[in-house]
Amino acid sequence: MLSRVTFALLALWAPGLRAADVNSVLQEARAAEVRFDTQAALVLFRQADSLRPNDAAILQAISKQYSDAMLDTVEAAEKQHLGTESLVYARRSVALAPHNAVNVLALAICYGKLTAFADTRTKITYSRFVKQYADEALALDPRYALAHLVLGRWNYEVSSLGFGTRWLVRLVYGGLPDASTAEAVRQLRIAVALAPNRPAHHVELGLALLADGQRDAARATLTHALTLPKTEKYDAEAFARARAALK
Repeated sequence: MLSRVTFALLALWAPGLRAADVNSVLQEARAAEVRFDTQAALVLFRQADSLRPNDAAILQAISKQYSDAMLDTVEAAEKQHLGTESLVYARRSVALAPHNAVNVLALAICYGKLTAFADTRTKITYSRFVKQYADEALALDPRYALAHLVLGRWNYEVSSLGFGTRWLVRLVYGGLPDASTAEAVRQLRIAVALAPNRPAHHVELGLALLADGQRDAARATLTHALTLPKTEKYDAEAFARARAALK
């Protein structure tokens, strides 16, 4: 379990790391990220930030580590804190490199995760931001698989809201952009085609197919997803969702 105290202690330890230059630190940071050691990766990327301030790629990497760290705690307050820190660094990376699709999509991901801790009005605002920044990321890079995944998931989650809920959201909060399970399936098929080795993409496609009423295709897709090796930290959560859906 991660905590603010843990990160504070790690930050104090960071200057004593043996890596003497920023390239060495970044190499170690990426190695830690590959082995899903989020704590070490975060410390190293933050040290790289101290050695090379205002580097958009480093700031985006820090944002990702904070986002991944949310998976390492069950405490809601700590998850919210980590998600908020992730958003802070994502905003800084976009300010420095606003035409980088990875940086822009990080905003969509941050807002998506923070919806879990927001009141209803803020949830609606954040949901609009998810769609807005995912669209912007795709406009910058139409072949960005993760952006297609975010849009696909956004479509089936919004379209799964009941009619009464959507009517109330429209009446009270001005509504949300149009969404459909068909568009979710389309976006997620693109994500899978662009990055077929990513199990989370297959899981999200399977869930979208299920939401679209294509049960046999959903079962086959989710079953296939579970045969793929883990490539990202969030894949463990995706596998759990796939197993739950198959039951």
